[in-house]
Amino acid sequence: MQNSKSNTCIETHKVGKVEEKLRLQEYGVTIFESVPTKSALKKSLKKGLITRDGELARTSDWIEEGQVLKLYAEELQQEKKIFKLRLEVLYEDESLAVIHKPSGYPTNGNYFKTIENALPFNLKATTEKDQLPYPQPVHRLDNPTSGVLLISKTQRAKTLLSVLFEQHDIQKSYVAIVEGLLKSNRGEIKSDVEEKTSLTRFQVEKTFQKKDKDFSLVHLFPNTGRTHQLRIHLSSIGHPIVGDKIYGSKFKKEKLLLHASSLQFQHPKTQKSLTIKTEFPHKFVKFIDELK
Repeated sequence: MQNSKSNTCIETHKVGKVEEKLRLQEYGVTIFESVPTKSALKKSLKKGLITRDGELARTSDWIEEGQVLKLYAEELQQEKKIFKLRLEVLYEDESLAVIHKPSGYPTNGNYFKTIENALPFNLKATTEKDQLPYPQPVHRLDNPTSGVLLISKTQRAKTLLSVLFEQHDIQKSYVAIVEGLLKSNRGEIKSDVEEKTSLTRFQVEKTFQKKDKDFSLVHLFPNTGRTHQLRIHLSSIGHPIVGDKIYGSKFKKEKLLLHASSLQFQHPKTQKSLTIKTEFPHKFVKFIDELK
């Protein structure tokens, strides 16, 4: 739970000459660098992080020349319980971080042993004025899925990275071992997930046979980010991911052989292009070796 208003002012804006009568929800978009979208503005207002002439602001407030609008940082009422799980940090700066999520842990949720609760144990506190109360994942990986996870440390990074995800401007790639031999070495799977159009591109890297069973090592490039999208798509074409107990794998005793291998995106503050990659997962090597 956040306070209705913290004591740390991030940005201040004085209303200049107003040509037409506007409410805050219309005027306020882009006036604060830390909340550059309409949805981010609404969330900040709902959390009580914006004041108008010293009073809590509302979306319906009318804007007048000379008013002073202030944006405040989020703060916690209670200290966060830290899960002391050591994580591999692949990249970190004042705005964001990328960590290697191990399999077997949820990204977040109503549990103690989550990746989100382990982030303060692994990441340095930012000195930016719009720092979040604690680092927060910008997207999610399934509990059994390992790999790269993007973390925001500031309000601005959280908002802008979320926008990049919504606009499909963050390129994600995964690697998986699936059952059987795909009909073509590359292609795409397009079908509804969560009643929404979803698209996954794939490329077969190699095929192999162990104990009279065929397997394919594939790279996956999701264009959308639905829950269980990759698992559902591969199962729908008759090639479930090895270890996928929910979507039809015959190898239910194995760990899910799905790994988020890389992320490519534009840094929300420096505008530099970043590509973060991981090494080939040990669990994949183990599976291949044990089937010899």
